[in-house]
Amino acid sequence: MLKLSGVIITFNEERNIEECLKSLVNVVDEIVVVDSYSSDNTKSICQRFNVKFIEQEFLGYIEQKNFALKQASFDYVVSLDGDEALSNVLQKSLVKLKSNWNYDGYYINRFNNFCGQWIRYSDWYPNRKLRVFDRRCGKWTGLNPHDNVKLHDINAKTGQLKGDILHKTYQSYSEFNQKTEYFSTIAAKAYYKEGKNATILKIVWNPTWAFFKAYFLRLGFLDGFNGFMICYQTGNLTFLKYSKLRELHQTKNF
Repeated sequence: MLKLSGVIITFNEERNIEECLKSLVNVVDEIVVVDSYSSDNTKSICQRFNVKFIEQEFLGYIEQKNFALKQASFDYVVSLDGDEALSNVLQKSLVKLKSNWNYDGYYINRFNNFCGQWIRYSDWYPNRKLRVFDRRCGKWTGLNPHDNVKLHDINAKTGQLKGDILHKTYQSYSEFNQKTEYFSTIAAKAYYKEGKNATILKIVWNPTWAFFKAYFLRLGFLDGFNGFMICYQTGNLTFLKYSKLRELHQTKNF
């Protein structure tokens, strides 16, 4: 039976981290928490569990997660954020997987909770994520803050696990607004570094298409008012990202 490491990055996650850790303790053989010097009770909560707790100044989402991977004792990992937890079905799937690992990595559906409501449509479900993998075969990549695990070999084989990652996302509209501003700034800076441009067409069309796709094609309207809020902010984040990118090109103030 192979050994499995649970790897988590955290910052001020006192609201969620206990649930995350409880979902892992009977599944993995070690838990590694890399924390960006939380100012709340995240550290003291983690210390109640048998975790390897490492404090590391935040390097960026992708960089921090790759740093955390290197701290694991075992090559087979399940990677989570501090506001995520394993469903009961997923816990059972992972226990079975330790005796029957057949692929380089495994996708899992992520089930997002927004303002107390589990969101079943738009871009938020099934929201497949590659989160269980052999770290020798892959790493975190993408453009901050939109990170994802990419396997090195184009012929790498992947499977799908039963169960969900339960994600406690924004629990108030004001928090959602603040994070939209925050993430759009990070994305604009990442795009600027990559040399991407922001034409008027992109500023107008991309947000419109993002909203239309999420709300109508992916049935976001079936989640009621919160579904509308999510799809609206999907478009708004895209608008802010390209607007801020255009501003960076005009001012070159970065």
